[in-house]
Amino acid sequence: MKVDLWPVDGSMPPTRAPSRWRRFLESHLPSVVIYLMVATLVAVVLYPHMVITVPSGQVGVLWKRFGGGTVLDARKLKNEGFNLILPWNRVFLYDLRLQSFTEGYNAISSDGVSLTATVIFRFRLQRDAVPVLHQAIGPNYVQVLAMPGIGSLTRQVIAEYTAEQVYSTARQEIQDKIRSLVEERLSEKMMEHAGEEGEESYRVSMSATFILYDILVTGIELPAAIVAAINRKTEQYYIAEEYKFRVEREKRESERKKIEAEGIRDFQQTVSQGISDSYLRWRGIEATLQLSQSTNAKTLIIGNGKDGLPVILGNGNAPTPPAGSTTADGSDNKERTTAASPAELVAVPAPEAQSEPSPTPKPPAQPTARYPAR
Repeated sequence: MKVDLWPVDGSMPPTRAPSRWRRFLESHLPSVVIYLMVATLVAVVLYPHMVITVPSGQVGVLWKRFGGGTVLDARKLKNEGFNLILPWNRVFLYDLRLQSFTEGYNAISSDGVSLTATVIFRFRLQRDAVPVLHQAIGPNYVQVLAMPGIGSLTRQVIAEYTAEQVYSTARQEIQDKIRSLVEERLSEKMMEHAGEEGEESYRVSMSATFILYDILVTGIELPAAIVAAINRKTEQYYIAEEYKFRVEREKRESERKKIEAEGIRDFQQTVSQGISDSYLRWRGIEATLQLSQSTNAKTLIIGNGKDGLPVILGNGNAPTPPAGSTTADGSDNKERTTAASPAELVAVPAPEAQSEPSPTPKPPAQPTARYPAR
């Protein structure tokens, strides 16, 4: 706790004199405040004109109001980031990254068909040529220089082709021709400036200003009737190609059949030389033996067939009526033989001569016998 000491005689204690800074502030405070407010206002007003921020991938061209206009020295270009300039000067920004613009151009083909071609132009600016480009053409160089030039060359190239070629087969060729003509035109065109006393003169080729990447024809628009006619023509072409393929296929099939027939003929000629009647009879006996070893029901027919081979008759799938039964027409079934399938029959040749003569002068009918399955 601070204690104030008073003199005994009752007089006031001595007071300290204010410091020099305090006296200065007390006397000049209003003017200092006014100056600060004016400076702040000026800074706020002049900030957009003195502080320039260059975005990424761009460069700034300085234009001096009282220093000769555009600064053509590429070393004095404003780079990315924070930059300070005088408030009466200006900075123009140019994009150095890959750029593209798309434009549709009306053109006429060699056969007089009006069409619309959509072209994409992709390019990039050379950094050192940006000041010259700014002074000679300006920031709207795409609308002033690029688009009209590309359109003129596009119409020139399309006029060399028919509508069908432009629509279907010649698009890549058209792209290559337009690009070659653009590169040739850029090499021929110059940006020139004959400076007066104290001014810088230059002569720069347009090819040193632009780096051309490619030119793409992305779309061709023809009248609907022309497109329908081209589609019908293409359809008929492929139909004709299909018929050609069919004719060629039939020719190849005819050759294949001819070769197959020749092979069969040669096979038959080769095999016929080694096949005899005795060989065929031997193969027939083998087949008879194989049938006799089958577990299915068999019907044996005794008697000689043609060439001394057994005769095999009948259908084994039909049911066999019992012996002595009467058929639907009333005939007796004693002498009837049920037919069996060839797979179920085994025929044995009849003996060449009887051991005993027949008791009756009339020769008996050829007997048949039915045996159960083994």
